[in-house]
Amino acid sequence: MIEIPDLQRRAAQHAALGDAVRLAMVDELLLGDRSPGELTEAFGLSSNLLAHHLKVLQEAGLITRTRSEADRRRSYVRLLPGMPARLAPVPAGPATAERVVFVCTRNSARSQLATALWQRRSHLPATSAGTRPAARVHPRALATARRHHLVLDPRATSHVDDTIREGDLVIAVCDSAYEQLPARPPLHWSVPDPVPAGTDDAFEHAYTDLSDRVDRLATVLTDVVSPRKGTS
Repeated sequence: MIEIPDLQRRAAQHAALGDAVRLAMVDELLLGDRSPGELTEAFGLSSNLLAHHLKVLQEAGLITRTRSEADRRRSYVRLLPGMPARLAPVPAGPATAERVVFVCTRNSARSQLATALWQRRSHLPATSAGTRPAARVHPRALATARRHHLVLDPRATSHVDDTIREGDLVIAVCDSAYEQLPARPPLHWSVPDPVPAGTDDAFEHAYTDLSDRVDRLATVLTDVVSPRKGTS
C-alpha cells in the first residue's frame, strides 16, 4: 500500500528544491553547517529573502537551525540526516584534500570519534586535534567507541598547531573551534558537546550525528580522491 504521508513529505521536499536558490543552499549545506550571515554573504540575499528560503526548507523537513554552544548570539543552519551526498556537485576544496583533520576544543570526544569513523569509512588519511587539548580522551568517548567496534588511543590528543599542515581538509566539529580558530575551517559540523551532559545517550547522539556526516562526506571524497599507494 502506498504511504500517502510519506509521498506528501517527499513531494514537499522536491517542491522546495525546485527553486534554484534553495537548491544551491542545500548544495552549500551538504557537507557542512553555515550561519545565516554566511549564507547571506554567499548568496547575496537580503535578510528577508534569506528568511523566506530558510522557512520553506525547514517546513519541508530539509534543514534545522541550532544555537551556537560558544557564542549564543550565533546560530547555524544544518541539513537534517538522510540527505543523499550525490544530490550536490563535488565542492572544489574537499576534492583536493590530502588528509582530513577533525578539530574540536579538547580533542577528547567528538574529533576522536569522527576520526575513528572516518578511518573505518575511507582510505583517505585522517587525524584529530584540539584548540585546548585535554590530557586524555574522555572515558565515555572510549566506551562509545568500544560499543561500535572502534579503537581510540586514550592518550592520543594533540594541539592544532602541532597537527594541521598544508593540504589538510580541516573540519571543525564544534562551534568553539570553528569560531575561535584564526583561519576559519572550510567545513563546520555543529555537533553538540556530549561532555557537559556526561551520559551515554549524549555520546551516542554525538556518535550518530558524526556517523551520518562522515558517510556523507566520504561518499563525495571517495569518488574524487585516488587511494593511497599500496591500497587496492
